[in-house]
Amino acid sequence: MVGRGLVKGALAEAVAMGAEVMQLFGGNPRSWAPRAANPAADEAFRAACAELRLPVVVHAPHLINLCSPSEQVLRQSLAALELTMDRAAAIGAATVVVHAGSLVDGSRRTAVLNGLHDLVSPIADRDDVQLLIEPTAGGGESAASTVDTTLDYMLALDNDRVGLCLDTCHLHAAGEDPVKAIDALTEVLSPTRLALLHLNDSRDPAGSRRDRHESIGKGTLGVDPFTSLLNNPRLDHIPMLVETPTNAEDVALLKTLRGKD
Repeated sequence: MVGRGLVKGALAEAVAMGAEVMQLFGGNPRSWAPRAANPAADEAFRAACAELRLPVVVHAPHLINLCSPSEQVLRQSLAALELTMDRAAAIGAATVVVHAGSLVDGSRRTAVLNGLHDLVSPIADRDDVQLLIEPTAGGGESAASTVDTTLDYMLALDNDRVGLCLDTCHLHAAGEDPVKAIDALTEVLSPTRLALLHLNDSRDPAGSRRDRHESIGKGTLGVDPFTSLLNNPRLDHIPMLVETPTNAEDVALLKTLRGKD
């Protein structure tokens, strides 16, 4: 969405589809190289979003792995995450989403969790942007995917400033019922820790551990879970985003499921 620039590309597309919140990458999601700074464009985007009262979420690069056994990858990950937080602040985004990461070797789990607080808190402890952890679909020795592993991860972080972003496709792929999983996680963690939902259907069956998003109602989840989540009063304050092949159509459908035009 940023190929034509923040205002003429990302923002124009979001407005055209009637989005009430938007998410974008601060640069190439599959590259360590940062996008060249353009303060004038950042300020124009920030001002336009403020005028429209459109909240913005920045998704951190997919290459980031906060649980990597490689010291080089870990250093690059922390640097890229800090840069993403700064980038989010520059364009007026309130939150940054980063994947929980992969252990690569499952035997490292206890050691990795024990070190998470000291690793992440120096980056997360700021007032202008909130860091959100997104559990993944469960493949590749995922550090957080199921309800239990996500709770372990968040409790190990031991930082109330760090929030949670949950993805319906990821939960489904990890073998969880998304509606029940979200209820379970918010029962244990403070309700305010859940700060964002990614509403995506799945191309694959439950427990597949495959992260392949599908258009709402056209995958193995169907429309019922989305109707339930959209009409849950406990989630009224939670921004919800789609990351599907048919964003505009799915935004319109979700508004219908929510009972609003």
